[in-house]
Amino acid sequence: MQDISNPQAYGFLTKPEVQFLDAAVERLIPTDELGVGARDAGVTVYIDRQLTSTWGMHGRNYRSGPWHPGTPQQGFQSRLTPQEIYRCGIAETDAHCKQQYGKAFRLLAAEQQDEVLKALEKDAIALPSLPAKLFFGLLWRNTEEGFFSDPMYGGNRDKAGWRLLGFPGVAASNYGELLYSQTTPYRVEPVSILDIETGRATLDNQGNPKHQPVKAKN
Repeated sequence: MQDISNPQAYGFLTKPEVQFLDAAVERLIPTDELGVGARDAGVTVYIDRQLTSTWGMHGRNYRSGPWHPGTPQQGFQSRLTPQEIYRCGIAETDAHCKQQYGKAFRLLAAEQQDEVLKALEKDAIALPSLPAKLFFGLLWRNTEEGFFSDPMYGGNRDKAGWRLLGFPGVAASNYGELLYSQTTPYRVEPVSILDIETGRATLDNQGNPKHQPVKAKN
């Protein structure tokens, strides 16, 4: 596992790809008055780790064809691996931006970046190697995963996504009882798997975390 404290240790993404994704995920889940957005929550690090893994190479998928167009009910049907989708999708979207706006995606104004992302979602940009909506769909799915998954996977830094939702993370032993008896919001400091593995969480005799109330802001 890579050291989360060193988010620059990318295993697959190049510097231009990191810059593209930092800009893209920040438009998908932007920083606002409620908290940090996807970029500062480490979503690009999460995506890189997924792409470096067996999943990124489709190491466990059947990949010998035939390659007929699938139906939505059949799920993922592309011969491209996630690594290939990101590499081609980023490069070809950047090429479109340079032709359309005269600069790379990361250098566009926020409104222009939104235009590009919406066009990708609607399959309104003709990318040479893959459908635009295929690239956008994977990007959006991974952005959601990275923002709300356990921080041990590289995203959700400082549990930003969980704090936004009020999600407690790893359940305490009495969480099931509280779920049905609690009449007020259950406001506790979220606990991650990484907190337990590194000894940062206080555990009960069964090894479950003891949730601590959120400290009131002064």
